[in-house]
Amino acid sequence: MQAAQHKLIYDVGAHKGEDTEFYLKKGFSVVAIEANPALCLGLTKRFEEFINSGRLVLLNLAISDHSGEVTLFINDKSDWGTTDPEWVKRNQALGFPSRPITVKSDRFERVLQRHGIPYFLKIDIEGADLLCLHALKEFDLRPKFLSIESNKVSWKKLNAELSVLQSLGYNRFKAINQGYVPHQRQPNPPREGVFTSHCFEEGSSGLFGEDSPGLWMSRPIVTVKYCVIFARYKLFGDNTFGSRILLKLSKRFPPCLRLLPSWYDTHAKLGGA
Repeated sequence: MQAAQHKLIYDVGAHKGEDTEFYLKKGFSVVAIEANPALCLGLTKRFEEFINSGRLVLLNLAISDHSGEVTLFINDKSDWGTTDPEWVKRNQALGFPSRPITVKSDRFERVLQRHGIPYFLKIDIEGADLLCLHALKEFDLRPKFLSIESNKVSWKKLNAELSVLQSLGYNRFKAINQGYVPHQRQPNPPREGVFTSHCFEEGSSGLFGEDSPGLWMSRPIVTVKYCVIFARYKLFGDNTFGSRILLKLSKRFPPCLRLLPSWYDTHAKLGGA
């Protein structure tokens, strides 16, 4: 069993490298995983220097429940690529149809065995996040911090996510509004890595670990916060009557767009760490 590596971060769902760039600038080594071959080609060009130096390992594969191949549904909205048919239906309903391609796949357990346990694990793979969490059950060591995109439409699935995290030993949580990430600013001095001048791109996951904004909460408290988030999403979420009204009103009253809910990431901290 490999020891957890304090200077290693996993970027699972690297997309165009918005987060990978930040982690590298902070002084960490990175294992970046991206299933879309076209996006992976862009990552190879963007980070050629870091790949050659060994600070970045780039894996062009989809995380799946088996090793081999899997169908990836790619989308004109490039960060909505998914292997989950339910997410394909959601994207279609929102006006973003997908097209299937075949890509290499692997189990996350095998990736961890090859590359080690990271200090921070960022997961954003559109419906397959739990595969990564369940893989951690096979290891005695776990990342000190991790983040996943939270479920915002199924209360049952959100509680399942929190239950899995708690079973893995994570007992402190944050629900972070990703719509505010471009406005995040690093503390100086930083508590994670080195300080670096960085502006977060739209779609970035933002600050992590002890630098992430807000206070750590127990599961009961973060559950209460998600109750409010779910209520707002039910009223003003994607393609709801409330959201359509707000979009019409925004032509005359732009501030009303603040009522539209963003997506949230759940950050978790290992107990006793």
